[in-house]
Amino acid sequence: WHGRTLGQAVISRRWSGWLRLHSVPANQIIETFWNGAIDAQRSIPSSVPRPRLLAYHDWTDQQWAYRAELHQSVSVRPVARHAVLTTDPHLPSAWWFALRSALDDIAVVPTDRVTLHEGFLAWAMPHYLGTHIHDHASDSWTTAHGDLHYANLCGPHLSILDWEGWGIAPDGYDAAMLHSYSLLVPTVAARVRDQFAGLFGTSTGRFAELAVITELLHTTTYGENLELAAPLRQRAALLLGRTVPVVHRRPAGY
Repeated sequence: WHGRTLGQAVISRRWSGWLRLHSVPANQIIETFWNGAIDAQRSIPSSVPRPRLLAYHDWTDQQWAYRAELHQSVSVRPVARHAVLTTDPHLPSAWWFALRSALDDIAVVPTDRVTLHEGFLAWAMPHYLGTHIHDHASDSWTTAHGDLHYANLCGPHLSILDWEGWGIAPDGYDAAMLHSYSLLVPTVAARVRDQFAGLFGTSTGRFAELAVITELLHTTTYGENLELAAPLRQRAALLLGRTVPVVHRRPAGY
């Protein structure tokens, strides 16, 4: 993925697992992402369904650092091959309730890891939404998975993959992220809003959505999530009560 991670199923006579290899220039290691799986194994409660980290190994080769992580294999498949949902997967009610319970358990995990920085939002919101963080900021920040999309969620029995970027984010960040990745399938977006009805429509949920929309619009300027650009702006316009600017290139300064 983006030239820095590889993953492959591995099988021996006794067990099967999933091997993930990370690579990064040795002087560019970002500890939050580099240690995400290890920190999750230590801190995320067992009530949150996920493959466990069994072992890891670090080494360097000239200017590059590498980490190999061996995870448990899971018998269920990701809900989608890509982050952006394009068809309704028709997930059972039990799956949605399990997800809600898992996110509740994640939210109360104490950590000093940071998923989303306020400084980024202070810079990016004016560029992508034409608004300022201090107009919407919530004092409620909780622990989040940080990359909750349909390629990181397995079904029909829930298992949550990829704990690289978990940490502190606006309350409701994970639900807002999932909703944004559902916008191309209105029935699923409606299901997310229904399942997290206590969040959407509140000031806390509104801020979480605007934060996620800002972040995802930022990725479109790198050529990612392009199919979401228009739906994200439409959702932001609904939340803000006005149109939002169209940014085709990443603004300078961050």
